[in-house]
Amino acid sequence: MAVTLERARRVGYTCLKALLRFAFMVANNLVAIPSYVLYLIVLQPLRILDSKSFWYIEGVLFKWLLAMVASWGWWAGYTVVEWGDDVKAVSEDEAMVLVNHQATGDVCTLMMCLQDKGTVVRQMMWLMDHIFKYTNFGIVSLIHGDFFIRQGRTHRDQQLVLLKEHLEKYYRSRNRKWIVLFPEGGFLRKRRETSQAFAKKNNLPFLKHVTLPRIGATQVILKTLVAPQENGTPSGGDAVRKESKSKGLQWVIDTTIAYPKAEPIDIQTWILGYRQPTVTHVHYRIFPVKDVPAEPEALTNWLYQRFIEKEDLLTHFYETGAFPPPKGQTKAISREMTLSNLWLVAIQSFAFLSGGMWYCLFQYLYHCLF
Repeated sequence: MAVTLERARRVGYTCLKALLRFAFMVANNLVAIPSYVLYLIVLQPLRILDSKSFWYIEGVLFKWLLAMVASWGWWAGYTVVEWGDDVKAVSEDEAMVLVNHQATGDVCTLMMCLQDKGTVVRQMMWLMDHIFKYTNFGIVSLIHGDFFIRQGRTHRDQQLVLLKEHLEKYYRSRNRKWIVLFPEGGFLRKRRETSQAFAKKNNLPFLKHVTLPRIGATQVILKTLVAPQENGTPSGGDAVRKESKSKGLQWVIDTTIAYPKAEPIDIQTWILGYRQPTVTHVHYRIFPVKDVPAEPEALTNWLYQRFIEKEDLLTHFYETGAFPPPKGQTKAISREMTLSNLWLVAIQSFAFLSGGMWYCLFQYLYHCLF
């Protein structure tokens, strides 16, 4: 009986905590997202007079919004330990980030672990499934200039054309530095069986923890953003010619996300916090873009090799609880990623104060007009 009562108390506490967290998240969204939009509406004259300053301010607000999302997981005990290369060293350069995809929580994990990487978050562009356009965060991503890609064979060619046009129009005009994409084209659980069948048919390695990546978006990004002297291909149209100071895309950051026991965190868990505190592990490997082949067949093989390496990394992690050391070293070094609670409280407070300010302003205008 005592055990039953104790279990009931734990379940009740978990449900109450989840309800309170959900209420806070809703309130947070109701003040933060409209405030972001309204600030940028008011700043439209600055966009005309000094677009660089406008997009700087937009980037700061965008980073704060992503930090609010990160705080939901951080305060639930969902932390990150990082392995491999130190990406802070290239945080001011242009880079393409290739990430394996297991669940919706992958995006939240990146929102968290990139917060302390200098200007990366405010100057990054995301490639995400078009369905996210219709979420509460969709309006923010639209304004920021992220690209929503529609999956499926029937849309593929058209989407790649639209991606190229999007990059030429927005990437450098808004001073973007990093571009994040998930080359697998979907969640592991949804694509694994199809990927394994394709691998068997084409005599490719059998992968369990990742799927074979799709090359289309990666190829478009490289062709559009890499400076011509680095791979001999034409640069990204007018956008690159206008931005003569840009060195072009310089790095490819191969990022591997691993969850304990291969149990990924989804967005519902991130919001409600009903899972016990969990440490997510993120491994980085940096490649100079000059070492990445430009020809489609060679690039396909190169990209396949990266995901075969991810498979090996994840297999080692699930067996040992740690990523293997780099070649030539005997020990892998991990780094615990941290966020400042004071800073998180400050930006949350700013969001709620902004919401209150806009509410009072509209109330005042309403009474003046009516």
